[in-house]
Amino acid sequence: MRCVFKGHANVYDLQTVTQIFFPNEPFTQESEPSPTGVSVVTILGDTCEAQVYEDNIKKASHAFKIPPDGDLHETRRLLMVAMFLALREFTGQNPPWGALAGIRPAKMARLLMDKGMGREEIVKSLVEGYYAKPEKISLAADVALASLKMIGQQSEDGFSLYVGIPFCPSRCLYCSFASYPIGIGKDTDPYLRALLRELKAIARISQGKTLDSVYIGGGTPAALDRGKLLVLLEMVDAYFDVRNAKEYSVEAGRPDALDLDKLRLMKEHGATRISINPQTLSDETLALIGRNHTTSDFLKAFRLAREAGFKNINSDLILGLPGEDPEQVERTFEGMAELEPESLTVHTLAVKRASLLKESLESHQSSIAKAAQMEKMLAASQTACAKMGMKPYYMYRQKNMVGNFENVGYCLPGLESFYNVAIMEETQTIWAAGAGAVSKIVCGENRFVRVANVKSLSDYISRIDEMIARKEEKLNGASNPQGDEGHLRGSGDPLAEA
Repeated sequence: MRCVFKGHANVYDLQTVTQIFFPNEPFTQESEPSPTGVSVVTILGDTCEAQVYEDNIKKASHAFKIPPDGDLHETRRLLMVAMFLALREFTGQNPPWGALAGIRPAKMARLLMDKGMGREEIVKSLVEGYYAKPEKISLAADVALASLKMIGQQSEDGFSLYVGIPFCPSRCLYCSFASYPIGIGKDTDPYLRALLRELKAIARISQGKTLDSVYIGGGTPAALDRGKLLVLLEMVDAYFDVRNAKEYSVEAGRPDALDLDKLRLMKEHGATRISINPQTLSDETLALIGRNHTTSDFLKAFRLAREAGFKNINSDLILGLPGEDPEQVERTFEGMAELEPESLTVHTLAVKRASLLKESLESHQSSIAKAAQMEKMLAASQTACAKMGMKPYYMYRQKNMVGNFENVGYCLPGLESFYNVAIMEETQTIWAAGAGAVSKIVCGENRFVRVANVKSLSDYISRIDEMIARKEEKLNGASNPQGDEGHLRGSGDPLAEA
C-alpha cells in the first residue's frame, strides 16, 4: 500500500486505517501517487481530505472542513475518518469498527463514561463519529461497564505483577510471542536465575505497595518440568504477598504440558485461576496449527484441574483457524459447554508479522475464514457464551485480524479476571518480569510510562542488570514526569490513545 501525506505527519494513524482494508500488505510512504497500483493521499490544508488512486486515476475521495477552533485531536479524527470513507467507497467493504483503529475501544467508551456520558449517548457518539456498527459500540459499552466495576476494586496503592515464561512444547502456526522450544533445556536454568534477579528488584521497588493480582504467562509456564515449576512458584511466593492478592492466575496453557502433580503445585502455591487453552476442539485443526495435543488430551487436563481443586478455569479459543467454518465453531462451543468453564476468551485469528502463518500465508489463504464467515462465528460464540451464563468483561483488537473484528473475554458474573481488566484499562501499574515482558508505570490520570524488556532469550539473560536499571530509571522519571515527557503515553488526548 502506497500512502502520500501532504501537510501533516500522522503516519501511524493512517497506516493503521489502510491495514483495515489491506491487511498484511506492505506499507510505503511516497511523495506522489504511484503510476501503478493503489495509492492513498491524505491532505491537511483548508480541509481534511483523503483520495484513493488506482493506476494514478482518482477513484474515490472524501473531505471534511477543518475544525473552526483548530482542535488538533478533532483534526486527527477527521483525517482518519476521511481516509476510512474514501477506502470504504473504493473497496466496497464496510468494516464493523469503522474508523476506530485503536486496540482498546472499550477503554474509549469507559473514558467517555468518566466524562459523564451515558451509555446510549456514547453509542450514538462513536457510531456517528467513526462510522462503526452500533452492535460493536454496544459491546464496547457493555465491557466498559464491567471494567468500571473491577477498576473500583483496585487498591489505592495497588499494582499487578506479570511473570513471563517464554518456553513452549512447540511453536503454533499463528503465534508471534517470544517463546522457545522447551527442548532447549540448557536455557531454562539461566533464565530462571535472571528472572529471580528481576523479581527481587521488582519486590524492592514496589515495597510498601499492595499486590492486587499476579499473572504467570508465556509461552507455556507448565512446559517447565516439575522441579523448575516449583522453583518458579517458590520465587514468586518468596518475594510477593500472593496469599492476600485479589487474584493469582497461571496460564497453564497447553494440555500436553499438564499433569495432576503440576496442577496441584499451582494450587498449593496460591493460584486461584488458571487458563487451559485448546484453541479448538477439532483434532484435524490442532494438528494443522502445530498443537501437540488432541481434544481428548484437553478434556483430560480440564478434568484434572477440577480434581486439583480449581474452581475458576478459563479456556482460550480462536475463531477463523485454517479450514474451520461456523459449524465447527459451534461444535467447539458445544463441547466447551459440557465442561462448564467459568470463563472463555474468544479470539479472532490475526495474521501476525512474526508468526509461521505469516511466513506461509499464501498456502493457507484460501482456507482462512473471510469476513462474512467470521461474523457468523462471532455471533455463534456470543450466543453460546450467553447460554452458559457468561457476559463480556474485557476486549481488545489487533492489527491484521480477519475481518477487522475483536477478541472478547466472557465470564460468569463475579469471576471477571482482575489482571485482564488492569492490562486493558491501563489504570494500575503493572510490573512485568521476563523476556519480552512490558511494564507500565501509572504516573497520573491516563498517563503511564512503558518499559519493555528485550525479547531475545540470550539477551535477556546477559542484559538483566541493564533491564533492572531501566525499570528503576523509569520509575524515577514517572515520579517526576516533567523530566520524562517523551516516554509518556496518554499525555495528550486519552481518547485518541485508546
